Amino acid sequence: MSTWAAVVPVLTLVPGWLLAMALFWLPLRLALHTRFWVFCLIYLAIGTLLFLRPVQRVALVRLVGARRLTRDERAIVDPVWGQLTQSMRSSPRRYVLAVLDADDLNAFACGGHLVVVTSYAINVLPDFELSGVLAHELCHHLGLHTIALTVRHWLGVPVTVLARIGFFLEHVAQAATASFARRSGGLTIVGTAIATVLRIGAWLMLVTVLLSNALSNLVGRTAEFEADKRAVQLGYGPALSAALRRFVSTGHASPPNSWRARAFASHPSARLRIARIDAQLRERQRHPDRARRPLQA
Repeated sequence: MSTWAAVVPVLTLVPGWLLAMALFWLPLRLALHTRFWVFCLIYLAIGTLLFLRPVQRVALVRLVGARRLTRDERAIVDPVWGQLTQSMRSSPRRYVLAVLDADDLNAFACGGHLVVVTSYAINVLPDFELSGVLAHELCHHLGLHTIALTVRHWLGVPVTVLARIGFFLEHVAQAATASFARRSGGLTIVGTAIATVLRIGAWLMLVTVLLSNALSNLVGRTAEFEADKRAVQLGYGPALSAALRRFVSTGHASPPNSWRARAFASHPSARLRIARIDAQLRERQRHPDRARRPLQA
């Protein structure tokens, strides 16, 4: 359900994307002589490259600020990853593993194959808990949660760029008005009007992105619960619960303290996830025939 729901944030971004593409296409069509729909299809075709594993290894890993695993890190991750993918009847080479240098316990999935885990998680988590974290991220891919997210980010690039250009030109118009038109009331009015139009246009672009982000976060919280549930079904619930408890113990799992923070939070609270995972584990204990053998600690 979350896979189909993730399409909604993408659809809300389409009008802003089409407008941004039109504004970029207008000056280019004089030199390229390309129709608008062809221009849009070319952009979408370039975006499909992000789902190719070679492109993810070379480009997408760097775009998200990650890097390849070192030899020492592979000695830790490869056995866990190999057993995890084998238990899910998949190949470890099907996915691209990368490391984000950070001092917090975190991991995320994007594209069609990329799984990123922090260096802190690799160095601190025991194999049992690391398997739960990686299983959760792999379940995002199994649930196709990352496809719509990647498409939305790609569509948002020209919208965000155009919004930034609009805000930049607004500041230029304000500075020019203050410097050259301050002695002329008419020029001051014209300069202020131009700056206002640019500000409104930039905010219209930005609002589409903010609305899409808010809807994506809402859908993303549901996807987190579904990935947790799938990990429990595959036998990695205890490992994931243990990793989340460690995350809570670090003090980084404080819940949002305002409605705005809750509205824009992309993940549910770790404590809520632990409670739901534990409830699912208790339910599976009542029905042991549904359980699968997890990775042994």
